Amino acid sequence: MAGQHILIVEDEADIREMLQLPLGKAGFVLEEAADVRSAQTLIFNRLPDLILLDWMLPDTNGVEFARQLKKDNRTQQIPIIMLTARGEESDKIRGLEVGADDYVTKPFSPRELIARIKAVLRRTQTYSDSEQLVVNDLQLDPAEHRVLVGDKEVQIGPTEFRLLHFFMRHPERVYSRNQVLDQVWGGNVYIEERTVDVHIRRLRKALSQYGYDHLVQTVRGVGYRFSVRGVS
Repeated sequence: MAGQHILIVEDEADIREMLQLPLGKAGFVLEEAADVRSAQTLIFNRLPDLILLDWMLPDTNGVEFARQLKKDNRTQQIPIIMLTARGEESDKIRGLEVGADDYVTKPFSPRELIARIKAVLRRTQTYSDSEQLVVNDLQLDPAEHRVLVGDKEVQIGPTEFRLLHFFMRHPERVYSRNQVLDQVWGGNVYIEERTVDVHIRRLRKALSQYGYDHLVQTVRGVGYRFSVRGVS
């Protein structure tokens, strides 16, 4: 993790200052922006490895900025952790649905935040199996971090990529939400089970335009499975 660049987009100077020392000690290089316009300039000059994004900003709210980043081919793979005082479940789901990879509610401890940063970076950048996985025309290449249907690339977020990678390596087996969390997010992260549902929906949406969303199946009362039966 050492030397990785973290961009914090936060209008409260005291929070930015609070994070400088612990993030630096953890080996991260911190860049700061107090609004979206400044953040856009920094991102244009250098893509960060992860963005800490405040929900409430003076020019554009963080949810809208996250949506913009995930629609841009250049920035859509950058993991995002939302920082916000809004702790309601509906707000968390909204942040996740626009593409955020995690959600931290203020007030938070720098130690917890660093643990979450490391967990997000691990699950979005590390793949233990480089073998290409193929189901009919659907191809997943971990080495190149690409999902293809025929010669067309599927636009997919980093967490959805890891989720699909896991499912394609373990077809037909049913996994509970807790098991998916352990396998895809890791057993030591603080993620709610509902997060799995959000990313399953995003994965299905990415696959739906190519007719492969039916492979990710809900097993009522149990969890999810990836089934290739009947696919030829």
